[in-house]
Amino acid sequence: MSTEPVIGAALSFAGTGNAVDDVIERARVAAAAGLGAVWLGQRFDYDAIALAALIGREIPGVTVGSSAVPIFGRHPIIVAAQAQTAQAATHGRFQLGLALGAAELTEKAFGIEFRRPALRLQEFLIATRELFATGTVDFRGEELSAQAPLPTSLPGADPVPPILVAALSPRALAVSGRYADGILPNLAAPRVLEGHIVPAVTAAAEEAGRPAPRIVAAVTALVTDDPAAGRERLFAATGFYERVPSYRRVLELGGATRAGEIGLVGSAADVRAGLHEYLDAGATELILTQTGLLGREVERATWEVAATVGR
Repeated sequence: MSTEPVIGAALSFAGTGNAVDDVIERARVAAAAGLGAVWLGQRFDYDAIALAALIGREIPGVTVGSSAVPIFGRHPIIVAAQAQTAQAATHGRFQLGLALGAAELTEKAFGIEFRRPALRLQEFLIATRELFATGTVDFRGEELSAQAPLPTSLPGADPVPPILVAALSPRALAVSGRYADGILPNLAAPRVLEGHIVPAVTAAAEEAGRPAPRIVAAVTALVTDDPAAGRERLFAATGFYERVPSYRRVLELGGATRAGEIGLVGSAADVRAGLHEYLDAGATELILTQTGLLGREVERATWEVAATVGR
């Protein structure tokens, strides 16, 4: 028996008033619109895991997750403790999304070299999975080490939070297939999902004897009667990704040069059809992103349309 795909939304705040209150209210609106999950990107002004825990505590029934927390500048013991706290706070509705991040931000912010990212990802996943599974860790790798001097299990943090990775490059996809529960690809057009990303991560999971990975695709979407204005706002909001090598690669594979070209912008029928293309290409779940660029009314309309996909 097939199940309906979970459709979620990435949340941000308006920039005025109390940011936490604002995001929680937007999560209420998303849940009321029919969405089953909300996701928080990691920034420098709030903590995505903590905010996800607050949302899940306030709004019963909705799944919450980080999409995604960069691993550079963080340690598995700390991140696992944060994730377990969120899992206990939400009574099992938290999902841990991790990312490699971007060298441009990592090196400037933390003063550490962005080196051997795929190996660091592998070691981070091994250590985190050990912490979740055993309540301790004793791991010594080439890029990081993790030894817990005290037990790390947290009562109430059940089940073990799923780990998903914002993976795009071949090496990151291979590592994610072997050690994670799924991936969070962003700006990957349907033909890129179907022809490159899904086969790579699925093959790695099969080789490792793991279940089929979840493919939680992030899709920019705006339901609007002014697609030209929406597209311009999308170009401005997503230009940063064009400077990141992994994103440039998937954009080129999708026949695009600018990140804003990948977004679904137009009528309800157009956006709904575009979302179905992602599911047909192998996505098991979707995350709508950049939905607030044209205001709250457009955002709610976009969420309501997306909530009907798969029904």
